[in-house]
Amino acid sequence: MKKEMKKILVTGSVGQIGSELTMELRKKYGAENVIATGRKTKPTAELEASGPFYYIDVVKKDSVEEIIKKHDIDTIYHMSALLSAVGEKDPMLCWDVNMNGTINILNLAVQYEMARVIIPSSIAVWGPGTPAIAPQECALKPTTMYGVTKVAGEVLADYYVRKFGLDSRGLRYPGIISSETFPGGGTTDYAVAIYYEAVKNRHYTCFVREDTKLPMMYMPDCLKSTLDLAEADFSTLKHHNDFNVGSMSFTVRELADSIRKYIPEFTINYEPDFRQAIADSWPDAVDDSAARSEWGWTPAWDLDTMTRDMLEKLTEKHKKGLI
Repeated sequence: MKKEMKKILVTGSVGQIGSELTMELRKKYGAENVIATGRKTKPTAELEASGPFYYIDVVKKDSVEEIIKKHDIDTIYHMSALLSAVGEKDPMLCWDVNMNGTINILNLAVQYEMARVIIPSSIAVWGPGTPAIAPQECALKPTTMYGVTKVAGEVLADYYVRKFGLDSRGLRYPGIISSETFPGGGTTDYAVAIYYEAVKNRHYTCFVREDTKLPMMYMPDCLKSTLDLAEADFSTLKHHNDFNVGSMSFTVRELADSIRKYIPEFTINYEPDFRQAIADSWPDAVDDSAARSEWGWTPAWDLDTMTRDMLEKLTEKHKKGLI
């Protein structure tokens, strides 16, 4: 029987996805029913004013458990993680946060018989040899510690489904693009930074080549996919913690051309760094037929509609001195 979500904990709620997901969950379930948490970064004034917020450390089980007991939590969105580029600078910290944090969440979810746990994965699970369009079932040989932790997290969460009957779900996020929060150290950050720089300076220096092509998703679709999966009937799911989700794929050149439709004077140059090798190890696109068939996933945005929306929102923010 499907358990209803009543009291929700969001870890990593100050991050790029977590901050907007928290606000979306509060709209849907009520602000007092969604508990936001972060480790040390101060939340935005909007997030802090919208409902309960606590500082926790997911690596320390007691700090998470205290909030679970205080608010009678029955659902966790575990968004806390160190991303690919940051993780390569300190691989052991990446392992500690991503793996020990995840196993703490899973153990607490079992201990407190939670309704469900949502633990996102990433396109970073793939590596060299992956087909250009990554299938749902594929050998996972990541080249970053972040990717290693995401593969291990998928397998670990699936183990908890089989071993303990835990309702755990996850989806492999592509690069996420948002006008609300700046990204937090991922390899796909160029696809966000380019819009900010186009609005502010009419120029961007990109850290990957112009022919680099990766799967991407606009934040509204990211939030929709997360909530759609979380609310799907568990009995209909054949997969659990490793769903491919697609939306759009484009090269940096195509992204720049899309921006020039609205800002003709925009220019770009390329200075590839260590992130190029990471990007080269990931697929161009993903086959998300499992997500479409098992829980009805359908994206709403494409490159040009996203570009128009991003530039409109960022232009308004720039006029107000917010970026």
